[in-house]
Amino acid sequence: MANHKTKLAVFCSGTGTNFQAIYHAINERDLPAEFSLCLSNRSECGAMTFAAAKGIPTVHLSEKQYDTHEEFASAMLKALGEHDVEYILLAGYLRKVPEAVVEAYNLKILNIHPALLPKFGGKGMYGISVHQAVLEAGEKETGATVHYVDTEYDKGPILLQRAVPVKKGDTPESLAARVLECEHQVYPDALEKLLTGTNR
Repeated sequence: MANHKTKLAVFCSGTGTNFQAIYHAINERDLPAEFSLCLSNRSECGAMTFAAAKGIPTVHLSEKQYDTHEEFASAMLKALGEHDVEYILLAGYLRKVPEAVVEAYNLKILNIHPALLPKFGGKGMYGISVHQAVLEAGEKETGATVHYVDTEYDKGPILLQRAVPVKKGDTPESLAARVLECEHQVYPDALEKLLTGTNR
């Protein structure tokens, strides 16, 4: 088991820049992990295209494809099982993970949030709206938080977070760009911490 690589699934809805950052970090740092699945609620998105180009299996799974929420959750669990997934990384996945999946993967689902939780978290707090709220609140710093996922939005235990200063004249867009750079560093660092117990 010395050469065991932890099998990861990434859940995405968009371009997948965090997914790409983690993928490259795994190779550059020789981390004991590999992606065995890229799952998206969209049939076409940047993350799915990247995964396909790297030979990572892709699955399009949307609740709209199923008659009930339970059938959707079962299909998601089936896909995860078929690809031997041990940990799930949410990277711009704009859907709530079904409770049945959260329970099956208790403390094995990570998410990245573009603020310093517990501040500016919760339902509706994603994308540019987070950075708008940070600026409106007059915060001096913000950042990115990698946390475990539970059944409530942004409430799971924090694994790692890193601060980003709010600069004079920042717009939501300029702040978002700087926080995204931080995300691309802290998410791989958090995964490394999880897999090896070491901090960067």
